[in-house]
This record gives sequence, C-alpha cells and structure tokens, in this order.
Amino acid sequence: MPADRPESIEKIVARFQKAADPKRRYEQLLWFAKKLDPLPEDYKTAENKVPGCVSQVFVVADLIDGQVIYQADSDAQITKGLVALLIKALNGLSPAEIIALSPDFIKDTQLDVSLTPSRANGFYNIFKTMQQKAQALLDGAAPEVQLN
Repeated sequence: MPADRPESIEKIVARFQKAADPKRRYEQLLWFAKKLDPLPEDYKTAENKVPGCVSQVFVVADLIDGQVIYQADSDAQITKGLVALLIKALNGLSPAEIIALSPDFIKDTQLDVSLTPSRANGFYNIFKTMQQKAQALLDGAAPEVQLN
C-alpha cells in the first residue's frame, strides 16, 4: 500500500479488500449509493456531466477552506455507488492532493475485476473528471467559498 495515499482512500480500499466475494462488493457499492446526498437538479448540466460514461453521471466541485468538496449523482445505482465511493475518498483533500493521486487505488479495491468493462472504464472517467475539477479549482477557474 503506497504511503502517500490519504487515509480516507486507505479505509475504502481496506473495506473492499475484506469483501472477497464480488456480490459483497456490489452490496457495498449500493450502500454507498444510498448514502449519497441528492444533487440539486440545476447542477445536472452538460458542463458537470462525466464524459465517456454509459450512465448519466454529474459531478460538481467546490473549494471550501482549501479543501475540495464534491457533490454528484447518477441515474444508475452501481454508478451512483462508484461516484459516492470516490466522494468519500476525495472530499476534504486539497486540490493538489487529488491531482497527485494515482488511480491505482481503484485496482486495489478489486472493483475493476467485479465491474463490467464499460463500468470499470466509467469509474476511471469519473475519477479523471474529479481530478480535472480539482485542477480547475487550483487554477482559480472557480471562486473559493469562504465559510464564516
């Protein structure tokens, strides 16, 4: 396990590695999907849509006190679980931490083995979109929200 990975990611990897059975991994994904807060309809725009996904997936990122906070939604439960897992892993990290992350942790969850090729590809596309949004925040493309 790479030492440079945030604890939030290590916890998720460990959780999925405990589930040796692919069915258990799906159950965990569906649990993550149920925990995901709904995304307001006005955020479901073309600019927030993840490209290259068979399902409709939308991701929004805000910078709050130097930390990236994601919101997302999908019209498919498994994909919703994947995006919820990534939100749990990445929320609260700095844009630089997210950009520096290698997608290796996705393999370490062993989810890529359980998923269909198009879903596994979608998982990587969601992750890349989240990294691009973190990069945009770092570049100052989005205003920083200050909490008082």
